[in-house]
Amino acid sequence: MSKKLGELIKKARTDAGLTQEQLAKKVDGVSASDISKAERGEKELTQAALKQIAKATGVTQASLLQAAKGKGKTGTAKKPAAASSSMKLTASEKKLVELYRKADDKTKKAAMDILKKKKDGSDEMISSLMGTAAEVIELLSKK
Repeated sequence: MSKKLGELIKKARTDAGLTQEQLAKKVDGVSASDISKAERGEKELTQAALKQIAKATGVTQASLLQAAKGKGKTGTAKKPAAASSSMKLTASEKKLVELYRKADDKTKKAAMDILKKKKDGSDEMISSLMGTAAEVIELLSKK
């Protein structure tokens, strides 16, 4: 594994506010020790592991995969909005970011549609979701 890729992994991890242990928990079959070795350029990670690291840290998969192949620039990683030094997040906002990162593509799209209040019926969707949530709460309170 190249030193360049290791540096990119470390930057992505620290920008995302993750420890090596936290990142390792998000990557199948990789320990905190493996993350440490990869960051120092001493361990080669699989493409599957690199893809999971990219997803967990908010960088592009292409930037990590290209760095693994010795191509591209280390500056091709996207800095996550949550890591921006000019942006401070509340605990609720941080939780939303974490949930969004864990969500599948369909869920992410639905969340964005709701937040953007698209003219395609999102207002009705929100009302429907609120009604459904109220019904669930009512049912649970009766038990």
